[in-house]
Amino acid sequence: MDKPVDKPVEKPTRLVEFETMLLSRHAHLYAPRARVGGGHQLDRSAYVLLSRVSMHGPMSIGQLSEAFGLDASTLNRQTAAMLRAGLVERIPDPDGGIARKFRITAEGERRLEADRASNIEGLERVVEHWSPEDVALFAAFLERFNRDIERLEGRPWPRP
Repeated sequence: MDKPVDKPVEKPTRLVEFETMLLSRHAHLYAPRARVGGGHQLDRSAYVLLSRVSMHGPMSIGQLSEAFGLDASTLNRQTAAMLRAGLVERIPDPDGGIARKFRITAEGERRLEADRASNIEGLERVVEHWSPEDVALFAAFLERFNRDIERLEGRPWPRP
């Protein structure tokens, strides 16, 4: 009879890769893309862009390009769609620069907050049996993980 082959010990980073792959797959459960009640949920790019502008204040295409590491043409398409939807508006640079900036509108804030509340509600369903300490620890590890990614990219994000 053949001797059983010992399975090699998984590298922890391999396990992190696998779990983050599953996390992205499960996002529809805790951050559903279809809202109940007829509301229109933001697409992912609008949600992330509006979150950044909401925290940072008005931003130009150049500033958005630097913050996201995206080319101007991609950001022009995304911001044009948000302008058409009334989520942002173009304003003169409040600091007197020549570039026009995008500022979140009241409708953009309303939709962003509605989506955020929906996402938080979904996350609360997932962690309903966790202790508050476990949720806080998980949040701290996620923040650390994201900050290290930001460090490697050279693009830190503002935090609340």
